[in-house]
Amino acid sequence: MKRTTWEKMVDAVVSYAVQKLGDFLIEEVSLRQSLRENVHWLRNELSFMQAFLKDAEKKQAEDHLVQQWVFEVTSVANEAVAILEAYSLDAAKDGDHAAGFVDRLKACACICQKEAKFHNIGKDIQSLKERVMDISRNEIPMVLFTSIIMLEKDQLFVGFQEVFQRLLDELLKEESRRNVLSIYGMGGLGKITLARNLYNSPHVLSSFQIRAWICVSQQYSTPDLLRRIIKSIEGCSEEMLKLLKEMSERDLETHLRNLLQERKYLVVVDDVWHREAWDSLKRAFPDNNNGSRVILTTRKEDVAERVDDKGFSHKLRFLKKEESWNLLCKKLRPENKMVGADLFSPSMESLAKDMVEKYRGLPLAIVVLGGLLSYRKGVDEWQKVKTHLWQHMKNDSVEITHILSLSYNDLSFELKQCFLYLGIFREDEVIDTAKLMYLWLAEGFIPRIREDDMDDIAENFLHELISRSLIQVAGTFFGKILTCRMHDLLRDLAVQKAVEVNLFDIYDPRVNSALHFVTDMLFMHNLKVKSS
Repeated sequence: MKRTTWEKMVDAVVSYAVQKLGDFLIEEVSLRQSLRENVHWLRNELSFMQAFLKDAEKKQAEDHLVQQWVFEVTSVANEAVAILEAYSLDAAKDGDHAAGFVDRLKACACICQKEAKFHNIGKDIQSLKERVMDISRNEIPMVLFTSIIMLEKDQLFVGFQEVFQRLLDELLKEESRRNVLSIYGMGGLGKITLARNLYNSPHVLSSFQIRAWICVSQQYSTPDLLRRIIKSIEGCSEEMLKLLKEMSERDLETHLRNLLQERKYLVVVDDVWHREAWDSLKRAFPDNNNGSRVILTTRKEDVAERVDDKGFSHKLRFLKKEESWNLLCKKLRPENKMVGADLFSPSMESLAKDMVEKYRGLPLAIVVLGGLLSYRKGVDEWQKVKTHLWQHMKNDSVEITHILSLSYNDLSFELKQCFLYLGIFREDEVIDTAKLMYLWLAEGFIPRIREDDMDDIAENFLHELISRSLIQVAGTFFGKILTCRMHDLLRDLAVQKAVEVNLFDIYDPRVNSALHFVTDMLFMHNLKVKSS
């Protein structure tokens, strides 16, 4: 299908802006570091957005949000070009000077004027950067998350529909006080999946002015948690990062409280292990009597029941037998790589039902089992999986760690390295898949297979880890996977195995006396080079 003249024009505008920003970086070697970084950031963001313009242009006729997004991106691109061309025109006027004394004085004055122009262009570029961040934060999410919400409801949301609706009603009910909704249960039951579906619900998106998500975990730093919430609300400009770095815990608490004071907000506080963690954060969440909410997830019942005397807590149950079977079938059928005719022969169905029953309705274990079986061909291979699991039975059930380890051991050597590398990312961190694949390539994890493009191989590796349920899709855009994340139990496995094979070491500043790092832990390669 040929692209219209208008579609070509939009693409040309953005392409020209990307080129102009790149030329500016090359020509103006004396740029201040902050300006250079902002120009580079803007160029990369526009280049990234350009990759989706073709699909966006096709869909904008049927989706007003996409139409608005295309308009905003084009507008930013035009303004970027106008700013750079205005600067170039001024620079040309200040150009050629003679060699006389007076002209040298003029040249000195010209340098000062150029610095002033850099200051002005810096403000303009910063303003554009903030607009791009607003576009990403306020206009993309509904399109960005639609497909993943449907995916999770289909595959990982079996048995939770009623719970989801009940909690959604609690979030949206007409009660003005700030309420805390606690979701608790053992690891792998689906607390994060449930919380994420609530967080990304269209009803929630339209009801709350501000949303933020933080993962606390067992080891935490209150100032770091406060900084992360503030950055998710205000963005990450150089000035903001510098300001936050210099703030004390009390200053951060006051700053966040002021940000939220007059606005209706939803904050997810994920993976809380100790009540003290909540106590150290709750003062920053004002009760404005405007219906603000906090969702808290924890494995511990005593934490869930005591964070808010008037709040609402829900204990996640295990899946029923029929729900467990339905979840395994949903995992196997769409992604299955085997010949369809033999997929559910009576013998294979019997094996699958025996195995799924031993996981006693634990969703994470069931989807990982489904991911493993989908890459095993035939009855004999499925029997081998069952035999292995039966060797590790305890009290007539199989511990989740064994299916996770078995699924890891089923990977190729190269895919194991890619999986283990994910351990360098923070717990529950949303990972840019393009960056992740570049890192795999840079580390030499992606093999060169005949004439196949190594980028394609990296993308195939990513898709295999997702289809095996070893990593989860976090965000998509028109079918393209943009971000992913890792369940904390699988991340624990990745870290454990990576240390065993000496892929990287763990440096924990809480144990070793040294500088405090932004991340909870600093991971280093076995060559002692800090990983990015």
